[in-house]
Amino acid sequence: MSQLLNDIRAGKVRVADGAMGTSLQGRGLDDGGAPELWNVEHADIVTAILDEYAAAGAQLLTTNTFGGSRPRLEMHGLEDRVYELNKAAAELARAVADKREDVFVMGDIGPSGDLMEPMGILTHELAVEIFAEQIKGLVDGGVDALLIETMSDLSEVAAAIAAAKQVAPELPVFATLSFDTNLHTMMGVSPSQAVISLTELGADVVGANCGRGFEEMKTIADQMVAARPQGALLIMQTNAGLPELVGGEFVYNGTPEAMGELVQGLKASGVDIVGACCGSTDAHVATVREVML
Repeated sequence: MSQLLNDIRAGKVRVADGAMGTSLQGRGLDDGGAPELWNVEHADIVTAILDEYAAAGAQLLTTNTFGGSRPRLEMHGLEDRVYELNKAAAELARAVADKREDVFVMGDIGPSGDLMEPMGILTHELAVEIFAEQIKGLVDGGVDALLIETMSDLSEVAAAIAAAKQVAPELPVFATLSFDTNLHTMMGVSPSQAVISLTELGADVVGANCGRGFEEMKTIADQMVAARPQGALLIMQTNAGLPELVGGEFVYNGTPEAMGELVQGLKASGVDIVGACCGSTDAHVATVREVML
């Protein structure tokens, strides 16, 4: 078992970081722009965000590679730079983590953007190839684990986990689904089904991210805790509340204080790791750290 998994089981690692996408938007990323391109063109800004999260107490830093797969990068004409942009992102996070003790790097893998068969045309074999290409860059950049996140289709998660085991069988795999349709994923997966299926697929740490606010995340967590197999580790990364339109811009309404109340409930229910997602800042992460450790 890896040092990271040992530390999680021992209760030493309990705090993940917060949002990258909305943080970059707050620093100039245009709607429709490619966040992954900032790993080389604005590396100082990506580094600053990661450093703020680490300073706030995050023990798990997430690479800026949520849309780093070939289909997602193709939308920006960057399909030939998959390896480069993922490796660069991992190196940025690695440099920040190495300035502190006991801080680990998770290579972020989001949905490919294509639908799996039979709903779409993406086969298991092609999906494995797509994710393996991304993972190679992350691994060569020095990640400690892989985070497959914001997924809705278990078959896509299966392909991503297969790619992880193919490229880097020694690395722990985290896998989280997004439950945003009546406490189910877009593809109809329930929290209880998810925690069982993700564990069976080979994920070392399973859970939920994104979502529709604090109250729903607590309900999702409770269902996962109740259904989790013996020994399964759980991670929850919630949005900072819900977005509200303020002065022509969307602002997330969840304060660090309100997040602190949620985190207390998550900790009490038995969740192992808590982080944050869209709309969160280093202030939210600092609150998570205060509660979880």
